[in-house]
Amino acid sequence: MTSYVVKLPVFKLSSIRPEFLKDDLIAGITVSLVAIPQALAYAQLAGVPPIYGLYAALVPTIIGAVFGSSRQLSTGPVAMTSLLTAASVAPLATAGTDQFYSFVILLALVSGLFQIVFGALRMGVLLNFLSHPVLMGFINAAAIIIGLSQLPTFLGIKADQSSHFILDIFQVILHISKMNGMSLAFGVAAIAILYSFKRFAPKLPGVLITVVVLTIVSYEVGYAQLGGQTVGAVPKGLPSFSLPPLDWGATISLVPAGFVIALISFMEAMSSAKVIAIKTREPWDENKELIGQGLAKVAAAFCHSMPVSGSFSRSALNLASNARTGLSSVIAALFVLLTLLFLTPLLYHLPKPVLAAIIMMAVMGLVNFKIILSAWRANRDDGIAAILTFVATLTFAPNIQNGILTGIILSLSLLLYRMMRPRIALVGMHQDGTLRDIQRHNLTRLHPKIGAIRFDGALRFINVSFFENALLKLEREDPQINFVLVKGSGINALDASGADMLANLIFRFRNNGITLTFCDLKHQVRDVMERTGLIQIIGQENIFATGREAVEALTTRLENAK
Repeated sequence: MTSYVVKLPVFKLSSIRPEFLKDDLIAGITVSLVAIPQALAYAQLAGVPPIYGLYAALVPTIIGAVFGSSRQLSTGPVAMTSLLTAASVAPLATAGTDQFYSFVILLALVSGLFQIVFGALRMGVLLNFLSHPVLMGFINAAAIIIGLSQLPTFLGIKADQSSHFILDIFQVILHISKMNGMSLAFGVAAIAILYSFKRFAPKLPGVLITVVVLTIVSYEVGYAQLGGQTVGAVPKGLPSFSLPPLDWGATISLVPAGFVIALISFMEAMSSAKVIAIKTREPWDENKELIGQGLAKVAAAFCHSMPVSGSFSRSALNLASNARTGLSSVIAALFVLLTLLFLTPLLYHLPKPVLAAIIMMAVMGLVNFKIILSAWRANRDDGIAAILTFVATLTFAPNIQNGILTGIILSLSLLLYRMMRPRIALVGMHQDGTLRDIQRHNLTRLHPKIGAIRFDGALRFINVSFFENALLKLEREDPQINFVLVKGSGINALDASGADMLANLIFRFRNNGITLTFCDLKHQVRDVMERTGLIQIIGQENIFATGREAVEALTTRLENAK
């Protein structure tokens, strides 16, 4: 019986060594300087008050470090999950209402439970159903949507959200004359400062410095009194720990969104964990990480916060700062705690256009059309899946979860189609003594009365008719043939439907004076043939070890039959 026991936690006090403390302390402080302003920005993106972002960067960060498998993965609010949160809850509740906030909290619980179940059942490998080209198509579209969604705040334009994101952006463009010049100035200044730090001083906490400088400027010029949008009053103190607001009807409605967030957020975390594992040469467990990320989301729900995930940017910063254990994430969370206890009044004059600029800069690096082009060059189907996912995500926005679901369905459909129609090639004798593709290697046929093909795929119920039609077509197009030779080196598996089809095909060919023969069969395929009695139907004399042996034997038979 299979065991599904998962060992928890991975981060133990025994893993903390004195020589690691300095590195973890520096890394934790460094990450916190980025995490705090990002938490405020991503709360804005999720459509919730800034305090939700700080709560999400506190307890969930600690839980992710304690129960996850990657020592340097930084858990907390991220752009993609925040956008998915806002898009998922918007159809169910009006933005800015208590109901909207309660549904965001509930979504954190639902998505977290999905991940915990996936991890407990060791289903991490199933997440590979989301192909890389589909994910890249989605991320490119989502990054564009995230960036454009900040335009109203960036420009200081009050814009109502509708069910069509593209129309909302069009409305912003139509009302561009109503933009607030000071809001635009703060936004542009933020982008300029952030870019300068990224370009010339990447080791400095550019996000924090930008926030501090422009908050002081906002206070000095009276930006809030002039009608500008600022963060405003942020409550002091710790989050309340209580059961999330439960609503059965809302829970059912949020299940599809919870599944998508569980999938996408873990893909993001998994990408970071893989990069970290390659650089540190330390192992990680995708199922344990699923549970760790799921518990972090559940913790966010009990802290009345928003869904969280592993952050690529903060994890990279954590790694670059030489973090050695999960203690670095705990230290980063402690600095968030200090902010909640003592520093929230300083956030009042932080301009929201600055937060919009932080979000725009964060997602700018996610836009990469070269990856989609590479997918197209590698495989036309992958390219189509990536492009259609990109288009579907933009079309469905703000309900972008429908875009990724479209991509998953399309990717699986194309995979199914490829499995239904594996490559079949006519083969001839190459000068090296092997049977190879006639067209690719410019070869001639083996013999006027021998038709030979290679089937590149497992012979299963899904493609048996395709295989059968190919051989029947060979019979129809060349009525002179006496032998059909199947090179079986590309057949990795044979199921009951395949065995039954071969038996029927053998009898049909015999009635027409044709013998079906095989060469280069793999052991697992021969085993199935023996168990099903197909070997006896084919005849041992019609099964050959190599293509050369098959050609020599069949040619001899034809000469003897004259």
